[in-house]
Amino acid sequence: MSYDVVIKNGTVVDGTGAPRYQADVAIADGKVAEIGKVSEGAKRTIDAHGLVVAPGFVDPHTHYDAQICWDGAVTPSSWHGVTSVVMGNCGVGIAPCKPETREIAMKDLVNVEGIPFDVLNKGITWDWETFPQFMDAAAARRPSLNLAFIAPLTPFRHYVMGEASMERAANAQETAEIARLIGEAVDAGALGFSSTTLNQHMGFEGKPLACRNASREEMKAYANQLKKRGKGAIEIALTRQVGVLEQDQCDLLDFLLEESGRPVTFIALFDRDDIPEAVRDTLRRCAPQIAKGARPQTSPLPLTRECNMDNPFAFAAFSAWKRVFADMSPEAHKKVYADPAFRAAFREDLKKPTGFSDWRRIVVHEVKNPALKHLERKSIAEIGQMQGKDGVDAFLDIVLADDLKVELTISSWNTREDRMKELLNNKSILMALGDGGAHVDMLCDAGYPTYLLGTWVREKQVLTLEEGVRRLTSDPADLFGLNDRGRLMKGAPADVAIFDAGAIGSSNHGERRYDLPGGAKRIVMPSRGVEYTIVNGAVTWEQGQLRDAKAGQVLRG
Repeated sequence: MSYDVVIKNGTVVDGTGAPRYQADVAIADGKVAEIGKVSEGAKRTIDAHGLVVAPGFVDPHTHYDAQICWDGAVTPSSWHGVTSVVMGNCGVGIAPCKPETREIAMKDLVNVEGIPFDVLNKGITWDWETFPQFMDAAAARRPSLNLAFIAPLTPFRHYVMGEASMERAANAQETAEIARLIGEAVDAGALGFSSTTLNQHMGFEGKPLACRNASREEMKAYANQLKKRGKGAIEIALTRQVGVLEQDQCDLLDFLLEESGRPVTFIALFDRDDIPEAVRDTLRRCAPQIAKGARPQTSPLPLTRECNMDNPFAFAAFSAWKRVFADMSPEAHKKVYADPAFRAAFREDLKKPTGFSDWRRIVVHEVKNPALKHLERKSIAEIGQMQGKDGVDAFLDIVLADDLKVELTISSWNTREDRMKELLNNKSILMALGDGGAHVDMLCDAGYPTYLLGTWVREKQVLTLEEGVRRLTSDPADLFGLNDRGRLMKGAPADVAIFDAGAIGSSNHGERRYDLPGGAKRIVMPSRGVEYTIVNGAVTWEQGQLRDAKAGQVLRG
């Protein structure tokens, strides 16, 4: 027979962890037709001599819910060998949504995921109301990558309860209706549901994100929807302090595992040198839940982000900053930052580390005020020492002197190589947190698959190539029930990443682009060494260029 594509002479790493081997891969009708020695002809032949032929990577935590409305290529994930992305994370999203409450849904994304309101207002198409309609609208756009969806609890509660969802738990009647809608979403193909308990997840008007008000009775009803169907998973942002899981949070994790009978993955397990034993203590504490199917998520990247004071999400974990998020107007912010009482409360917060505890890690990246230019590339600690101020005053005085325009870089977690080796070699931990559609003007971690394979596999040899590929492919696919993805085998959908193992990689410092709706800024992460990304048999990325293939599908659990 004649195939659509034959990939010749490559080194196959099939995503299961099995040893690599030399083989050709033939593709026909969007599926892998043969693996072995292929002699028949094809419409297109790709010579993969010296390259690795692997399943396309699966990113299980992306927040691309809004971006898929204006970017069918789902960049920058498609540049990094990613063929399937999961969204609807952290309990926040834009479906279901009634027309009259769209502003609330968008402002939840502004506050929680750091996406500018003007970008959302210009870019979201709103060609849906219910969650099944949202999935159908995504499929109708003919995306370049495969799109998968978790049902985020906040818009479901708001759809049923209105603004009361931001104030209280649901009553029995409301709970039953929310549960019905979640069940409907799962029946339509949602991979489960998501929620959050994080203090920094403040939504519309600085109020706690609606899903944070859900009672145990509610969570039981929603988890039981998965148990009744015997499918799906729960994702929950669970740690009050990053990397620190306390006993009551372990109890909630155990409750969700029991009531759903399904896997539960939780966020976020970053190594912290300010609390040196946090990750080890957390893993010991939640070992019983891990044995039942809990999966903590981490990123292989050292977390470095840009922060601007238009949306100071980086400080949202501090209780003093609730005042800031209650009114997001610049004039309101200036009054708060100048208030000695706010500064005193912030100093008290800093005695209990929640996001950072070292002003040396916050660096002035760029200022607009010419009189402040000499402070660029200096840390807040250095500036405070120069000016005879503590970190709080040095920081907030610069913010005010630059009329809130100052841009900062913050280096926080995953910086210790020895502890990262422990995390990466713990098979219970899920590689994730690409966040490609979130915090777009602060950071871009969507390149973590190429960073893992370049830094931790090739350079530091912490993982084998086979294990590195497995952690990016069949492992996340299996967790969410996408059992035909994430592995290269005959009969499977032809999602393929072809890369140079000697060159693959990316940085943890992104590049600025102005390509969001309205020309707004975002940070993107270019890739190195990814020669081809193939989605359902169609070449989507080829030697540094996007192609016009639109073969992505909505993956329904």
